[in-house]
Amino acid sequence: MAQTSASFWQRNGWIKWVGGGLLVAVAVLAAIVSMVLHRAEPFVRARIVEELQVRFHARVELDSFHMSLADGLWAEGKGLRIWPPARRPDLAPGTASQVDGASVPVPDVPMISLADFRFHAPLYYRPGKPFHISLVQLKGLDIHLPPRSYFAQAASGDTSKPKSGSPLVGFEIGNIDCSGANLVLETSKPGKLPLNFAIAHLKLTHVSSNGPMSFEADLTNPRPVGIIHTTGSFGPLPVSNPNESSQGQGPVLGDPGESPVAGNYRFDHADLGGFKGIAGILSSTGHYQGTLRDLVVDGETDTPDFRLTHFGNALPLHTNFHAKVDGTNGDTWLEPVEATLGHSRFTAKGQIVRVIAAEAGEPPHSIGHDIDLAVNVDRGRIEDFLRLASHSDTPLLTGVVAVKTKLHIPPGTPPVHERLILNGSFKLDDARFSNTKIQDRIAQLSMRGQGRLKDSKTTDSTTIESTMQGDFQMAAGVITLPNLKYTVPGAEIDLKGTYGVEGGALNFTGAAKLQATVSQMVGGWKGMLLKPVDRYFKKDGAGTEVPIHIEGTREDPRFGIDFDRLKGSSAEHR
Repeated sequence: MAQTSASFWQRNGWIKWVGGGLLVAVAVLAAIVSMVLHRAEPFVRARIVEELQVRFHARVELDSFHMSLADGLWAEGKGLRIWPPARRPDLAPGTASQVDGASVPVPDVPMISLADFRFHAPLYYRPGKPFHISLVQLKGLDIHLPPRSYFAQAASGDTSKPKSGSPLVGFEIGNIDCSGANLVLETSKPGKLPLNFAIAHLKLTHVSSNGPMSFEADLTNPRPVGIIHTTGSFGPLPVSNPNESSQGQGPVLGDPGESPVAGNYRFDHADLGGFKGIAGILSSTGHYQGTLRDLVVDGETDTPDFRLTHFGNALPLHTNFHAKVDGTNGDTWLEPVEATLGHSRFTAKGQIVRVIAAEAGEPPHSIGHDIDLAVNVDRGRIEDFLRLASHSDTPLLTGVVAVKTKLHIPPGTPPVHERLILNGSFKLDDARFSNTKIQDRIAQLSMRGQGRLKDSKTTDSTTIESTMQGDFQMAAGVITLPNLKYTVPGAEIDLKGTYGVEGGALNFTGAAKLQATVSQMVGGWKGMLLKPVDRYFKKDGAGTEVPIHIEGTREDPRFGIDFDRLKGSSAEHR
């Protein structure tokens, strides 16, 4: 066998030469391809930079770029930076140009920073046609969007850019897949901080420079903290070119905040504890459309455990809302919100604005929300609101309530009930006190006020309903009631005073007007003896009017007759 094998190679030695030649040819071809790729890298890198610079009309930097062959052309780059559009793309960060006599500084933070990118393209190329890149993979993307004023000033200046002929090689992109992105939205409004979004994953499809892109993203909302999953369409990016007709120059990137956007979202596990004074886990779904700076959002929220952290009692809160949102700074205009708290229905209209809260006594650069709403409770239960603002699970009152009020909550460190400012009016029907001591006294007042002395001890106090109405103001945790009118069958009580939300302190003065006279209320032989004094207590059609005061707390109220005022009233009748 050894001789046969030797003789075969001796007779067919050309196979060795051909095989060796092929190996050499492959090696030479690989070396040539490697050399071509190595020499082509600076050219392709320059084309990428030029394409981006033309697209964004901005300074572009790319630290490194490499290509390789493996089932097509693979390319990867590191350290890509795109600076905000400037009066001239060659201006360095930190410098400034003059636009209409005003200095427009070039931000010292890139508008787009990218740690790594990688893409794949086929090897075939048709002259005059762009390379189609099916997928671009991005990692470590940071987008720092300047305020609207910067784009307006930059676009009003000289929009000149390096001129170039038609590109030898063009590119078009199919999909972009990005992980680990961060979006910062700057604002030029005084007293506001940038809005920051952490984007765990972003996928763009149908990528085009002159049409909308489809997207799917998962991002962390800054406040309240929670995960937003959203799908929709974005773009195209706006362009502005006031000098195109006269100078023949290309388009200039406009304000990205004016880009069209539409989509649906799902907001899960949003922790309201990020807002001072409230707590609960919120979920929300909805639809949005418009531009980043002017979004119209329709959706609903559910918070099964909404509560004020200072008190601790939780109630379910559901809302349906129509709102306008500036997505670049988080400012929201509610138009309106329809809400259900427990068993109470109400609507709210107004605005929620992000501000720097340092003016309210907070540390520098802390973020707060200034809330200014008009609230209308048309079908409410007073026990829902009292339970929410009480340490006790048993509310002081039950009944049907209607409220109209202006609500303002400025930012700050104190609890919500101390920052809450209210100014409105209310009416409470079918009211009953949960405190048996108070309700029994109300029942006795009603029976005596009607002259039904015998019934005052046998009547079930829980059957006595009362009404309450008046104006109210609230500030610094104290409710002021300047004209409270409390009515039960047989009696009407006019009061004015204050009620402390924390501790339930009562401090009221007023007058009790009853249908019956003093003698009728006392009854019996004592009542007969008191008939001569009836005339001293009659006033304005009431059988008896007595000045009273209420002190103590909601758990232990103290009712009394103001004898000093009573003496003065008696003297007037003499």
